[in-house]
Amino acid sequence: MANVAIVTDSNSGITQKAAAELGIRVLPMPFYIDEKLYFEDITLTQEAFYQKLAQDADISTSQPTPADVTGLWDELLESYDQIVHIPMSSGLSGSCEMAMMLAAGDYADRVFVVDNQRISVTQRQSVLDAVELAGAGLGAREIRDELMRERLEASIYITVDTLKYLKKGGRVTPAGAAIGTVLQIKPVLQIQGAKLDAFAKARGWKSAKKTMLDAMEKDLNGRFAGRAVHLSGAYTCSDEEAREWKREIEGRFPGYDVWMDRLSLSVACHIGAGSMAIACSKKIGK
Repeated sequence: MANVAIVTDSNSGITQKAAAELGIRVLPMPFYIDEKLYFEDITLTQEAFYQKLAQDADISTSQPTPADVTGLWDELLESYDQIVHIPMSSGLSGSCEMAMMLAAGDYADRVFVVDNQRISVTQRQSVLDAVELAGAGLGAREIRDELMRERLEASIYITVDTLKYLKKGGRVTPAGAAIGTVLQIKPVLQIQGAKLDAFAKARGWKSAKKTMLDAMEKDLNGRFAGRAVHLSGAYTCSDEEAREWKREIEGRFPGYDVWMDRLSLSVACHIGAGSMAIACSKKIGK
């Protein structure tokens, strides 16, 4: 049986505690808040992050340094023969490309980086799939290849509660943000592969939720027809609102075991608090 370690980053939503339970390792994503360096789930909690966000602190995302990445790899390779490294989508961060470059050098045939265009709950599911495949005796190259075959077999829809952060990031003009706020416009965004793109505009949360549920139903009956999928919800809203959103998803799609998780802080940084999402990913080999 292959002796394979699984590595991901905190964009997967997997906490350090959950990682220890799964037997994997999670690289914490770095953030600069008012020019001070923090690490997700290490020196930066969800609560502290949203408090800083509400205070209009200057927040910017970063990525693990090459030394952070190779240091973890070197540590693991003392006990494991190979590593599968699953970072966030290369379309959303340069951390994936950096890891691939590092792996191609001194770590060739020992570290295999998966660029399967995942983030948040779909990235988490890729990690769980990798753990399952490693448990079945597959080597790191085989696990990487299996995950890459399924790289586009996922779908995410996200509704943003406020246009403030999209305006700040240049995705919405100041005038558009002002008009949208007055009209209670809720942008529905999508991730269908590498990047975050516009999908629709809805008036209010009721319409936005229906838009996301309708879009997911279309995917399940179209792209994923006849295939087994994992169905998930994600959020930056309150836990109470998230529980209600989970009930709505389960009501629309009975029979699914819906996983709910907070969106990673790298995503929250760009969309703000109050957001909700629905996602699916095809089950490996199904």
